[in-house]
Amino acid sequence: MVVEHPGGPDVLQPRELPRPEPRDGWTLVRVTAFGLNRSELFTRRGLSPSVRFPRVLGIECVGIVESSSDPGLSAGTTVAAAMGGMGRRFDGSYAEYTLLPTAQLMPVTSRLPWHVLAAVPESFLTAYGSLEALEPRPGHRLLIRGATSSVGMAALALAAQRGVEVAATTRDPGKGPKLLRHGADHVVVDQGGGLGADVRAIWPDGADRVLDLVGGVTVLDSLRLLAPGGRVCNSGILSDQWIIPEFEPLEDIPSGATLTTFSSSSVNTGEWARRALQEHLDEVEKGGRQVLIDRVFPLDEVAAAHHHMEANRAVGKVVAVVQHS
Repeated sequence: MVVEHPGGPDVLQPRELPRPEPRDGWTLVRVTAFGLNRSELFTRRGLSPSVRFPRVLGIECVGIVESSSDPGLSAGTTVAAAMGGMGRRFDGSYAEYTLLPTAQLMPVTSRLPWHVLAAVPESFLTAYGSLEALEPRPGHRLLIRGATSSVGMAALALAAQRGVEVAATTRDPGKGPKLLRHGADHVVVDQGGGLGADVRAIWPDGADRVLDLVGGVTVLDSLRLLAPGGRVCNSGILSDQWIIPEFEPLEDIPSGATLTTFSSSSVNTGEWARRALQEHLDEVEKGGRQVLIDRVFPLDEVAAAHHHMEANRAVGKVVAVVQHS
């Protein structure tokens, strides 16, 4: 599915392209499924300045090694991949085959169905890395802003196992029951203003930790929600706004508080992501954790998947599966 020029979801069009040729340092992967991400919506609209069109989008996938110049990565190996320039600097996962840097492939062992595997890499690793940055301890009060997103739902599942009390936000009151079923202790309906009154009605002293997946316009409000010594991690831009307007660190960060970030681009640095991903897949297989999938689309209906995401209908991960001809 190729984007020839920026625009709405319908600029995603099927095209027959030559199968990529493997080369040194790169591996040809037969894509079986991939998760969709809001960053791909931004790129499709032309809001990723470094991206040149035409481009095959897709910043993550799971699949099978077709051929590789690396003797340690044999054909038939199941792999996951995310970020590292996928769908931006070079063609990504919206395809039957994709050529990826060998160094960023994560071999995995799992009996989970492809569509379940595909829902995990980007969302789980971003949620995991964000919670590591926040360092929540048992008894802490954690607010997840943008909790019905795929990263938010993954963070909710992980946080529920850490002995923390979780409040989850949503703009749609109808999504509240699903958040409660998946680990939230409280639901806060975000009506577009500050959340101070709603959060302090639950926790008079404020939140110890805030995972802010909305970004931009909400970060300053998240800082105001903190209990003394609290911490905010901004890991997403669901607001479509990249910057924090009128940000004055000395005024806006409470004394003793911390504002940090987690970038999913770091999943390709070190071995932590591979270990964490395999451990998570093992837990999912055993039934110890859930993967919340909203809908599954075939590859040739990716434009419909983008329409679905832009309408904010999703709760959890939107996935596409690839049927090879």
